[in-house]
Amino acid sequence: MNRSATILIIAALGLCIATAGQQNHFPTPPKPMDPDSRTTQNTPPQRRSINLAECQREADELARTAQTIPSDVASVRKGMLPKDVIEKLKQIEKLSKHLRSELNP
Repeated sequence: MNRSATILIIAALGLCIATAGQQNHFPTPPKPMDPDSRTTQNTPPQRRSINLAECQREADELARTAQTIPSDVASVRKGMLPKDVIEKLKQIEKLSKHLRSELNP
């Protein structure tokens, strides 16, 4: 072996030893460009506050309206359709959907 080959082998061996103690560092991925995803990663989701007084009022109104439906259905059985029964049913549906969305986060 000639002298230049020996120096080359020693240099390569030294380079291998020098880099053996270093860890591989992978680059960090870039931050998302979507502003919504950045806020959800950095901050915990905030709970919506529920207006309990409003929920109670709506629940009471829902109960009062629902109590009138059996008599309206009895009228339908007699052949008379009360003019506001459809509106009452729509109101019941609207109130129940709103209450459900308020109470279910």
